[in-house]
Amino acid sequence: QVQVVESGGGLVQAGGSLRLSCAVSRRTFSSYDMGWFRQAPGKEREFVAAIAWSGGFTLYADSVKGRFTISRDNAKNTVYLQLNSLKPEDTAVYYCATRRRPLTTTQGMGVLDEYNYWGQGTQVTVSS
Repeated sequence: QVQVVESGGGLVQAGGSLRLSCAVSRRTFSSYDMGWFRQAPGKEREFVAAIAWSGGFTLYADSVKGRFTISRDNAKNTVYLQLNSLKPEDTAVYYCATRRRPLTTTQGMGVLDEYNYWGQGTQVTVSS
């Protein structure tokens, strides 16, 4: 069973920064694309960012492009999301997930159904 555990959320003022971490218990971690999604109260879960299994390709939602940065450390089985210039509308529970198939193409990286193992989420609250 693959376990996905997020950490690093918290309360921050607008304009501030946070760094989220996601640890994955999977021997073949380096073969899977990883994604970050978020869900605000009363809204559907939405794509935030994704990184290819090699680390050589990243994808961002337009709403976070230029402010958030996704990265991974395959030696530590961990993916990160650096959140800068935070806005109140970034307030949500942030989820990390692994893509269903290993060593796949970048097509579909932003699609929620492409991911099958999810963490419990970490709360990010941005005050104005």
